[in-house]
Amino acid sequence: MSTIPLNERIIVALDVDTPEQAKALVKACESHTSYFKVGLQLFMGSWFETVDWIVDRGHKVMLDLKFFDIPETVKLAVEQVNNRGVSLATIHGNDPIIRAAVSARGDLKLLAVTVLTSFGEEDMRAMGMTQSVADLVYYRARRALELGCDGVVSSGLEAEKMRQGLGEKLLIVTPGIRPGANVRDNSDDQTRIVTAGMAIKSGASHVVVGRPITKADDPIRVIAGMQQEIEEV
Repeated sequence: MSTIPLNERIIVALDVDTPEQAKALVKACESHTSYFKVGLQLFMGSWFETVDWIVDRGHKVMLDLKFFDIPETVKLAVEQVNNRGVSLATIHGNDPIIRAAVSARGDLKLLAVTVLTSFGEEDMRAMGMTQSVADLVYYRARRALELGCDGVVSSGLEAEKMRQGLGEKLLIVTPGIRPGANVRDNSDDQTRIVTAGMAIKSGASHVVVGRPITKADDPIRVIAGMQQEIEEV
């Protein structure tokens, strides 16, 4: 995983309403990072306009729409993303859905969502599941890799087990990245959170960072601090 350039380790989540806000954030961050995430909020407001603009600027895009529908619909949706210059796209679902997405991906790399970082052990019990979150994440990651996915989205808490058990081929993209203070005192709306350095040390390929960067007075200072953490580990 060391072949990934430092300026591509951090994926900045453009969780804003308008293309104008997104473009301002890209311009504010692009001197230090070249990877940006477009999610549902922004995509519903601008469709491919912002995606195309970022790609044309020479940067990489993670399109985080978490496709989940009947297999044929997911297949057709993935086909719509092909040839747009998108580097990563996320999907949800069972084996038939994953197979359909993989069959349509072209050069696009697909990430299967394992368990959302807002989901904790108490949620597992509430749904009647007796296994741990880590066990469920590992099972879903192993199955996604077997079915042809390039990687998964998971918290940094499960990254080490996946990296050791599933090898270097698997891309692990980790959201829920927070500064150290948030991780230590549990003052966050996400349940399974880690720092950027903790995630990369555990085996993550990339970290997705939103509010700690996008809400900062000095985004570059935050990015540089996280990159220093990553270099140190």
